[in-house]
Amino acid sequence: MSAHPLPAVLAFARVAHCGSFTRAAAELEVSPSALSQTVRALEARLGVRLLNRTTRRVGLTEHGARFLEQIAPALAQIEAAFDDLDAVRDRPTGRLRINTGRTALKILVEPHLPAFLARYPELEVELFVDDTLADLVEGGFDAGIRLGETLARDMVAVPVGGAQRQVVVAAPAYFARRPAPRTPQDLVGHDCIRLRLPGSRRLHPFEFHSDGRDVAVEVQGRLILNEGGAILDAARAGLGLAQLFEPIARQDLRAGRLVEVLQDYLPPFPGFYVYYPARRQLPPKLRVFVDFLREALG
Repeated sequence: MSAHPLPAVLAFARVAHCGSFTRAAAELEVSPSALSQTVRALEARLGVRLLNRTTRRVGLTEHGARFLEQIAPALAQIEAAFDDLDAVRDRPTGRLRINTGRTALKILVEPHLPAFLARYPELEVELFVDDTLADLVEGGFDAGIRLGETLARDMVAVPVGGAQRQVVVAAPAYFARRPAPRTPQDLVGHDCIRLRLPGSRRLHPFEFHSDGRDVAVEVQGRLILNEGGAILDAARAGLGLAQLFEPIARQDLRAGRLVEVLQDYLPPFPGFYVYYPARRQLPPKLRVFVDFLREALG
């Protein structure tokens, strides 16, 4: 190990985040054996074991977890310092790491990604699809994309994509068997395709707005899924009623493969935001991403 421990500390933090020497080595562009040797040298210098290693996984020891917790703020400051330096450069370069949920990816990012990559050929984009609320700093992300209601208050949040609407839909074949509901209360007894968000033990209710207030209806149904695309496929197949973001179902509604109900109870609501930790200067790679999305989405 070099005289200064910082490179080894950075290596340890990346291994701890990835939970794997192989994945961490790929991100750092070194060999797994060299990375393992660096971390072992750091452990020898500190006189404590930081990582538990097995043939299947790598995990933090008690000392390693405490050490990572103590160094995390300093590492975030170092990253911010590099980002500040990047901000004075003339053109956006490097790797842009974005954490986004599946719905935001489908609605906001995927349709415009080819044009963004073509406009900024020196940028490398890494999209991490995650329907949980990730810690951007801990995960090493430049920004995330989520609904505004889920964001922490200490984040800078920029609206993108405008207001959104949800729709309740089913296939014509389903309505051939069952009468269409006229109010959210009519969902009792219907087969509803239910959503369980990743990392959650709770089934997500159908959400409506009625008499000036938000209403959550705990629906019933025999099919539970954890991904919007799978729910859309199940609705097309006539397996029940589904609640989806309108852009996800738009083509099927126009083609008649799905029929919308309960429109009067589903007004538009504030949509998605690009959010990131507050900094004195926004890195060029993130600035152009935010500006591009706002331009493309109107």
